[in-house]
Amino acid sequence: MNLNSRVQELRRKHQALSQQVEVESRSPAADPLQINKLKKQKLALKEEIQRLTH
Repeated sequence: MNLNSRVQELRRKHQALSQQVEVESRSPAADPLQINKLKKQKLALKEEIQRLTH
């Protein structure tokens, strides 16, 4: 897998996590621990994307 493909894959995963956080946050039975876990995963992906593109 080349660098461009890897970055695109990471961006897709980041976007999917963003959507999942949004859905979880709107849920009446939202689990703050689960939302926090998703946000940490999202941040880790963002940091990896930045590391690979800079």
